Amino acid sequence: MDEVLTTAQIEAQFESEWVLVEDPETDEALAIRHGKVRWHSKDRDEVYRKAVELRLARFAVLYTGKIPKDVAIVL
Repeated sequence: MDEVLTTAQIEAQFESEWVLVEDPETDEALAIRHGKVRWHSKDRDEVYRKAVELRLARFAVLYTGKIPKDVAIVL
């Protein structure tokens, strides 16, 4: 998967999945604009294991689904 995809394309292609994006280009607020999808899965831990395995210099992980209201996000 060496094609560069926009965030909208990633969300459309990988609905409700965790997506590992290599060399993401971000805007001034660090929101991802586009990048290369290297791995995707419904299982978040699988995506993080793949990130460690690939040893990418720059990457981001996106979740393309809706986050439930009773879930807290810690950054």
